[in-house]
Amino acid sequence: MAGPLWQPSPERVANANITALSRELEARHGVSLPDYNALHRFSLERKEDFWIAIWDLCGVIAETRGDLVLVDGDRMPGARFFPDARLNFAENLLRRRDDGPAMIFRAEDRVERTVTWAELYDTVSLLSQALRAAGIGPGDRVAGFLPNMPEAVVAMLAAASLGAVWTSCSPDFGVQGVLDRFGQVEPRVLFTADGYHYNGKSHGSLARITEILRNLQSVEHVVVCPLLAAAPDVSSVPRAQTLADFVAPFEAGPIAFERLPFNAPLYILYSSGTTGEPKCIVHGAGGTLLQHLKEHRMHTDVKPGDRVFYFTTCGWMMWNWLVSALAQEATLLLYDGSPFHPDGNVLFDFADAHGMTVFGTSAKYIDALSKAGLKPRETHDLSTLQAMASTGSPLAPESFDYVYADVKRDLQLASISGGTDIVSCFMLGNPAGPVWRGEIQAPGLGMAVEVFDESGKPVTGEKGELVCTQPFPAMPLGFWDDAGGERYRSAYFERFANVWHHGDFIARTGHGGFIVYGRSDATLNPGGVRIGTAEIYRQVERIDEVVEAICIGQEWDGDVRVVLFVTLRDGLALDDALRQRIRDQVRGNCTPRHVPARIVQVADIPRTKSGKITELAVRDIVHGRSIRNQEALANPEALELYRDLPELRE
Repeated sequence: MAGPLWQPSPERVANANITALSRELEARHGVSLPDYNALHRFSLERKEDFWIAIWDLCGVIAETRGDLVLVDGDRMPGARFFPDARLNFAENLLRRRDDGPAMIFRAEDRVERTVTWAELYDTVSLLSQALRAAGIGPGDRVAGFLPNMPEAVVAMLAAASLGAVWTSCSPDFGVQGVLDRFGQVEPRVLFTADGYHYNGKSHGSLARITEILRNLQSVEHVVVCPLLAAAPDVSSVPRAQTLADFVAPFEAGPIAFERLPFNAPLYILYSSGTTGEPKCIVHGAGGTLLQHLKEHRMHTDVKPGDRVFYFTTCGWMMWNWLVSALAQEATLLLYDGSPFHPDGNVLFDFADAHGMTVFGTSAKYIDALSKAGLKPRETHDLSTLQAMASTGSPLAPESFDYVYADVKRDLQLASISGGTDIVSCFMLGNPAGPVWRGEIQAPGLGMAVEVFDESGKPVTGEKGELVCTQPFPAMPLGFWDDAGGERYRSAYFERFANVWHHGDFIARTGHGGFIVYGRSDATLNPGGVRIGTAEIYRQVERIDEVVEAICIGQEWDGDVRVVLFVTLRDGLALDDALRQRIRDQVRGNCTPRHVPARIVQVADIPRTKSGKITELAVRDIVHGRSIRNQEALANPEALELYRDLPELRE
């Protein structure tokens, strides 16, 4: 049997933060934790001791931690961590006030600038005072319609310093997409930039803001951050000021952080909204902080001075995750724009220029690099790069091969999986453990991840439902405007009593890791056999002519048949020979049940703003059902390519 693709050196294991955690727990509690499995067991069996150690080792800044760690720990939902603690999220991210770099920002080839820790603190101080003067306080909503730029981080931290609730989406959202989200939570302040750069072009935002404001009556102040112009003209935007004018009356000084209960709301994030109105998921300050501290420090091995990057927009939870790296005193590398402008080397140029240590991206980006034939290992130094993280969709085994062959050999490749629902991960990397081809390394510490069959029984070596059988700090506080909690309970706890049901189709591997086969609600069920769509994609996208694929189950003749749609390389057409090769590839590497009954070429595949393909929307359009929230899609026009296809009527 082939060995792991990567194994950390003994020196790297010895110096890993996760090793220090094990040694600390051994010293405190007189236990033996010789490996990750033992540490993970401890984190579940002795939850209170584990989370106290995370709090202490990560140096959480708080008015008080309180004596209680977990109340009603047998209830999901209902468990409460650190019920007597009082803290402020922003205070924990603003530990430094020196001249070192806190953020380095690049907007394609148009803008590059550095913000020091002192500048970050002072700018947050000014904006915090301005928001307080505008009447913003605990529980008020502050929204961002912003690129991934330093001002987005500053605005979030200023809002959080007051105990206000931050919510954001990226500036490529259309008017209705913004209203579907912000309209539900009624922000009092709206931050925007004057525009953004993408694929070498500049796109203005202020005309859309004016249109949004016609139907977003809760907004009292619009604050415009400069990106396209040094001094944007905001005269046409109601209730608007530039950022400079908004903070002009104030002087930087110590920030008056509001220290609030552990479960004070911090963020509102949104489900994709492709099958209905987006769910507004409310996350607490303490749970988000503690979970992110654990994931950055222990699972990603982030240390002070590291340079942490994630390719994301402000409309994806990975932005919230990225920003928390400030709490490790790491420098954020912020990039906004196309990852392929002017070519596919741009993010690796950024990595070399600024000594990137953690490179976060999506599985589709890695696949696109491979298909473009790029070999960063031959064209870039990348000597500082320690880890590469991938999420958004399952990372195919061939993408693991590509990273180790053509990006860097000595690199922890961490496929990570969680979601907007928990603003964090269920399964992710282990810096002190091996990387096996096609596998997520490990369940997260403190995360009781199991695989259940359809009857709710744990299974080993079989595919099933991703569940979490014990509470964890980053469980949402609930959904917005769901006072009785019925929608929240229905979303996660209705399928299996007192167990979090996440909706992913997974299997545990013999190495203690996991493979994700796709979303449960997109799982195919021909002849009663459950098939994960990712299994089919992994085979089909190995065929050179195929750029990308999307697969659905079509109701047909009293059963379900597998229908595969493919996009091909420019100038190619799908013929019977290529169809047969696709079928042979799937049959030879999966099962006859996986083989598509119909294979159809399409020009485009619909995807969400964060880049995930939308199987449910395609399934609905094929069956003639209405799609309620096309604004949630980055390319809603692509759906029309799937409507009333003659190939699917026979």
